[in-house]
Amino acid sequence: MILVEAFAGRTVAVFGLARSGLTAARALVAGGARVLCWDEKPAAQAAAATEGLELADLRHADWSGLAALVLAPGVPLTHPEPHWTVRMAKSAGVEVIGDVELFARAVAAAPDHRRPTVIAITGTNGKSTTTALIAHVLNQAGREAHVGGNIGVGVLGLPPMHGGSIYVLELSSYQLDLTHTLRPDAAVLLNITPDHLDRHGDMAGYAAAKRRIFLNQGKGDTAVIGVDDDWGQRFCTEITAANRRTIWPISARKAISRGVYALQGLLYDATGERGVIKVADLAQARSLPGRHNWQNAAAAYAAVRAVGLTSAEAEAGLMSFPGLAHRMETVGALGEVRFINDSKATNVDAARQAMSAYPRFYWIAGGRPKTGIEGLADLFPRIAKAYLVGEAAGDFARALDGRAPAVEAGTIERAVRAAWEDASAAGEPAIVLFSPACASFDQFADFEARGEAFRAAVHALAPQPAEPAE
Repeated sequence: MILVEAFAGRTVAVFGLARSGLTAARALVAGGARVLCWDEKPAAQAAAATEGLELADLRHADWSGLAALVLAPGVPLTHPEPHWTVRMAKSAGVEVIGDVELFARAVAAAPDHRRPTVIAITGTNGKSTTTALIAHVLNQAGREAHVGGNIGVGVLGLPPMHGGSIYVLELSSYQLDLTHTLRPDAAVLLNITPDHLDRHGDMAGYAAAKRRIFLNQGKGDTAVIGVDDDWGQRFCTEITAANRRTIWPISARKAISRGVYALQGLLYDATGERGVIKVADLAQARSLPGRHNWQNAAAAYAAVRAVGLTSAEAEAGLMSFPGLAHRMETVGALGEVRFINDSKATNVDAARQAMSAYPRFYWIAGGRPKTGIEGLADLFPRIAKAYLVGEAAGDFARALDGRAPAVEAGTIERAVRAAWEDASAAGEPAIVLFSPACASFDQFADFEARGEAFRAAVHALAPQPAEPAE
């Protein structure tokens, strides 16, 4: 655990007692603060009480005596309207921060010999894969890298910092909204497409939250910016004009004069004085299929080079990456049918990335829709047949009508069996792609639970589904 001593001797409120909230409360108490914890869920209250944390209904607290409100990232800060704790804090002049801000203050307060290196990653899609990929590359090269934030453990639950450690942090827009002083040695913005607009008001608000990852960077720091969308291009231009740090654009669509890019699976380094260097053939990296993964690889390469790895060390780590669960993960094969678990595709843009990686596939999709699927119409000809589940099934079936065969399967289990039967009957190598393009909350607690249900359904088809070949 990372101790937070910034509020020693003062009283801090923590609202939201899930993973990050509980970890923040522990870190603050260990650092000498009095912490008043609250959550409206009885189960969360009970979990905090079991740990000996002090519970206090913040509706009746003396806010004039509080030094800060530490808000869980899932609690609305501004939209659709500020949470009641946020309103009470602002009325009392109490700052509202998150656990990542507590981490940032702990890093800033550390003496030089204990201060770690920090790499922070954000983006609409690909940030979990890129975060894990960066940590893998660093660890394979013999560095001590720890992963946290929006993936794995809460950031304050990571091992105590020291000068040789590297913290690789996935940061969501919610977390960045609550972070004010973080200064990453390398900050990565992968891409920006519409998502979470209910929490940020509009695209401008969402993009502004993502841009905060660069807020405090200065001389000696590196900004890695995906320039394959308009927002990234704009931010790259604006930040370059500020001329306060090293800027490395990344692309998986075009060659760029200075930066890192991947074309047709070949990764190129154009960051140095020796011109363009071909680094790796990503088509040989089994866990990095498709252009979106080439962008992830370009970002990871740029980030690890920025903190001191050689090109050879970076290449070796990229090529040995085992991949992440629920992100274009091969979960088994039966005969000539291979099953791909892409449960992390909780929006249409994420599904597009997986669908673009295969010329033909049997598609399992659906859940609680964020948008329709008309934006995927150019990929409909690739769909051998669609098997639709959850709340979106009817709307998705109507969108596909006449353009791709589709059935409303209702559940993942029925969809998997039907897709397998149809794909097997075709008598040729086939892909069954589970890339929902929807949130999971109609039938599951989260995308991980949904992905495990897909995995279980595949394994139920036969006693021991064949594992993918190495």
